[in-house]
Amino acid sequence: MNRILCKEQLSESVVLMRLEAPLIARERQPGQFIILQVDVHYGERIPLTIANADPEEGSITIVFQTVGRTTQLLARLGVGDHVEALVGPLGTPTHIEKVGSVVCVGGGIGTAPLRPIAEALKAAGNHVTIILGARTKELLIFEKEMAAIADELVICTDDGSYGRKALVTEPLVECCQRDPKPALAVAIGPPMMMKFCAEATRPYGVHTVVSLNTIMVDGTGMCGGCRVTVGNETKFVCVDGPEFDGHLVDFDNMINRLDSYKKQERDHVCKLENKQ
Repeated sequence: MNRILCKEQLSESVVLMRLEAPLIARERQPGQFIILQVDVHYGERIPLTIANADPEEGSITIVFQTVGRTTQLLARLGVGDHVEALVGPLGTPTHIEKVGSVVCVGGGIGTAPLRPIAEALKAAGNHVTIILGARTKELLIFEKEMAAIADELVICTDDGSYGRKALVTEPLVECCQRDPKPALAVAIGPPMMMKFCAEATRPYGVHTVVSLNTIMVDGTGMCGGCRVTVGNETKFVCVDGPEFDGHLVDFDNMINRLDSYKKQERDHVCKLENKQ
């Protein structure tokens, strides 16, 4: 079991937790994730990207939004409580190299997994532009942390309550129109946001990497639940990803699969709320 060392409410529905996990903290690389299970008898297994790690403390940081039964159960735990099962690090690490100019786009809680990637790209000697987007100012996370990394920081909100009133694709296109244009774009956030980020960079030929968060059970490629179509080939997010070329991902197929169990998810949330 893994003890909760810190818990912070970043917004009404977004929670940050620091968990005791010394082996994972030592081996983790940017872009990798863990799978956790709150209750080994009745709980589902969910993937969460490692937002940060401290090898000296032996801890990893996760950030999640309370949308389903498992995340609601996880959010009820406090400092000193334990997560019953946690495995990782899983997935293929982000390929980090010096390419020149990079633009990193984070949407909502996608900013959390983007942070270690942006940090590593900056440490490799790249000029890093970071674009953060959220529906409202209250839902924006890690602004100070990303500002410390970025050579240039752009903030967008859907309602205009903070930063620019725009979707993240607007400043992304502006970056692509520069001379020279970015050598790389990294976009992490809701599937629809990543889809449109990939479409925004496509006309400019900017290589675009997206990090997918699909339905996942075992994390080893055995169950097939996380399969996606990339370049007309079947890939498994848990072992082939979670990062892929955004211009090759069949987002429509992935989004349809993500919606497959919405009814069951709503039913489980209702049952949990009725028990309160």
